[in-house]
Amino acid sequence: MREDGKIDYLELPASATVTVKAFYGQAFGWTFQDYGPTYAAFSEGLDGGFDADSENHSPVPLPVLYAHDLEAMQAKVKAAGGVIVRPIFAFPGGRRFHFRDPAGTELAVWSEG
Repeated sequence: MREDGKIDYLELPASATVTVKAFYGQAFGWTFQDYGPTYAAFSEGLDGGFDADSENHSPVPLPVLYAHDLEAMQAKVKAAGGVIVRPIFAFPGGRRFHFRDPAGTELAVWSEG
């Protein structure tokens, strides 16, 4: 069961999903679910995905937390001193927002639907 504020997903940058899928498939036996030509999701202990869309991905891994109520969690992040860098937006599978913590680390929070 998903819980508020817990790491739920890890998004990793990729220059090309074909190359990274071949590597992780061969080296570790991972399998993938493609969501278009620039995104490949995996479920290998921790759910995650490789993002090859240069306009959307960060050059570093993006930890993604979960929230049942996305608007309420965004308000809590702001109140705690987080800086919203991408307000709530829709993506295939749900909605999310990105923020920076006081150390400057970017994270995201997502919710279904």
